[in-house]
Amino acid sequence: MNTSSTSFSERLANLARPVFGSAAMRWLAYLGLCAAYLQGGFNKLTDFNGALGEMTHFGLQPAALFAVLVIVLELGASAMILTGKLRWLGALALAAFTLMATFLALRYWELPAGPERFGAANSFYEHLGLIGGFLLVAWLDLQKNHKHHRA
Repeated sequence: MNTSSTSFSERLANLARPVFGSAAMRWLAYLGLCAAYLQGGFNKLTDFNGALGEMTHFGLQPAALFAVLVIVLELGASAMILTGKLRWLGALALAAFTLMATFLALRYWELPAGPERFGAANSFYEHLGLIGGFLLVAWLDLQKNHKHHRA
């Protein structure tokens, strides 16, 4: 029975591998993981007053300095991930940024019960999922680079 399930599993993986195991699919996955940061960085860049308002809203002063740093981080770390240049470092930077931003902006436990708390809690845990994705990207990149340098 184990042999037939393994055989089925292998056949299924062999069907999926050409598409989902391709370099193009891996790059699309990186793009999807970075999408919110690319959008956020470009929006802040094109609406700097809005970026200043966001920094002020969260108590980050001086707002202009924080806005510039966030723009550089969101766009720069995303570019590192998408180009593969120090991908692990870009992924760790976005993981750390997301963790800090999540605890700054999504403190659902401080909200009264209701739809706002429910939405903030969902977003909080979704952001933890993003952090996990970035940690996985960093881990995979470091494993690949370690094997490449040992050979």
